[in-house]
Amino acid sequence: MTADVQKETLGFQTEAKQLLHLMIHSLYSNKEIFLRELISNASDAIDKLRFAALSEASLLEGQGDYQIQVDVDKDAKTITITDNGIGMNRDEVVEHLGTIAKSGTAAFMESLTGDQQKDSQLIGQFGVGFYSAFIVADRVEVHTRKAGEAPDQGVLWESHGEAEFSVEPREKSDPGTSITLFLKDGCEEFADDFRVRSVIKKYSDHISVPVVMLKPATPPVEGEEDDKPEEAPAYEAVNEATALWTRSRTEISEEEYTEFYKHVSHDFDEPLTWSHNKVEGKLDYTSLLYIPRRAPFDLWNRDMARGLKLYVQRTFIMDEAEQFLPLYLRFVKGVVDSNDLPLNVSREILQQDASVDSMRSALTKRVLDMLAKLAKQHGDDYAGFWKEFGQVLKEGPAEDFANKEKIAKLLRFATTHTDSEEQDQSLEDYVARMQEGQEKIYYVVAENFNTAKSSPHLEVFRKKGIEVLLLSDRVDDWLMSHLQDFDGKAFQDVARGQLDLDSESEEEKQQKEQLEKESEALVERLGKVLEDRVSEVRVTTRLTESPACLVVGDYDMGAQMRRIMEAAGQPVPESKPILEVNPEHPLLTMLDQEPDEDRFADLAAIIFDQANLAEGGQLQDPAAYVAKLNKLLLQLSGS
Repeated sequence: MTADVQKETLGFQTEAKQLLHLMIHSLYSNKEIFLRELISNASDAIDKLRFAALSEASLLEGQGDYQIQVDVDKDAKTITITDNGIGMNRDEVVEHLGTIAKSGTAAFMESLTGDQQKDSQLIGQFGVGFYSAFIVADRVEVHTRKAGEAPDQGVLWESHGEAEFSVEPREKSDPGTSITLFLKDGCEEFADDFRVRSVIKKYSDHISVPVVMLKPATPPVEGEEDDKPEEAPAYEAVNEATALWTRSRTEISEEEYTEFYKHVSHDFDEPLTWSHNKVEGKLDYTSLLYIPRRAPFDLWNRDMARGLKLYVQRTFIMDEAEQFLPLYLRFVKGVVDSNDLPLNVSREILQQDASVDSMRSALTKRVLDMLAKLAKQHGDDYAGFWKEFGQVLKEGPAEDFANKEKIAKLLRFATTHTDSEEQDQSLEDYVARMQEGQEKIYYVVAENFNTAKSSPHLEVFRKKGIEVLLLSDRVDDWLMSHLQDFDGKAFQDVARGQLDLDSESEEEKQQKEQLEKESEALVERLGKVLEDRVSEVRVTTRLTESPACLVVGDYDMGAQMRRIMEAAGQPVPESKPILEVNPEHPLLTMLDQEPDEDRFADLAAIIFDQANLAEGGQLQDPAAYVAKLNKLLLQLSGS
């Protein structure tokens, strides 16, 4: 069968086609990043071969040192990036170069707005890799062969970056990948030797593999003979070619740290902060950890690829080694290089290795210390971090009991102190403002900020000037179930159980007892007509303006957690709320004097439903509520 017959033309996956179009237009102002992306991919391919060859030396096929070769041709207007890494077979070429195999891709594409500046940031977080070639090229050829396969198993991939690409067999003597870009008009600068060298130095100096280019030609010396035999072209390394994390911190510039972050994270943005640390002693390892500036598009997919790049004695072992950090720190990027682990380490071994547990503990504390330092020294940056990653950090107290206090200091909340939706108040701020004699940290959980801010449960707290945390993130109810205290102060949900205010005077307690005694008959009547809907009716002093509110029992599931579980189709334990009433409210005074039992029952149901709505709850029978309310309005109007 001839090569022409075996040539096949295929269509790009829909998302790949969309991303290509958006990327070419959104990132064109920063064209040179294509070279960083392609060199980064080549470095990853070499790392993968180096690791695979540890257990299968024949994959090396006798080739020499690893390197990435960059060639430019000014006349042909081409630039070629060649690596001697792992390479690809036909199926891998189609999979990696024709599709975007990332979970949540469709949702990501829908999030793009058409605003080139905003979309470029999103695309940068998504990671574009190989497709960045089409920013500067109107045609791209990829010639590749997977290490360990025969030379005649080579593959040639070609595309103009539009609707389709072609794949055909093409013999390749050496394993690895060669990518040739046929540059667009206006992009000829990337066929210029000096320009390309400067880009490599700028973006790829930290790559541990030599990136080589042809040495500049030396002009002939006058008088020398012209008939000397032609020598093979000589290449020289353009980059530093030393793993950045192995160098001393004093030798590394901020620009180098930033570019290395972009290499390991495939993020276009700069990192928020980083920590480079070498540990010697019982354990011997180096870590370089980064906090991103923006959340990746798939942050909320708990099955997303995550973790640090793992090296053992400078040898790449694996991407996304998730064993070194807990799940709530899944946004952290970077590398860890151990001198203690074996070179043949697997994910299974990592899960059982005691030294990994020790490293995980130390690295987790280092990240938390980085964040604490950021919060203390760069408040605005930390506020930006919190907006991006705060809800993920709130998963911490449930997952990491040992560091619960450290995590608690990093949490930020909205409170009644500012009544602002901004989550910018720390628990330390709250404790510093606590009233004399106050022993509890009060909070309310609601479906959204406005519901929390307007909760009737806050009425007595506003009257007494006691600050309350306003919680409205989906994770908050779960968070507070694991965060029992802070700085010796217990947390108290103002909508759960009996209200026990530290500041309540003896006189107030006596007044409440008197009110309860005077309202016994009303409470009993309400309990009878609402017995199917409430577990108890009782008098409250937590209300100053509202007639009633719903309270969760001490050991019952909170309303927010109940709604989340119901929405997810999870079984929810049965429980009824407690109805607390304010007998001094005019509606309750009127209700107490109502002789007609049917009318009393309708009014009681309306008051219950209104209390439910004030909590952000859903009515079980909205039509019945409307009918009762309309009936009452007609009666009041005399119709």
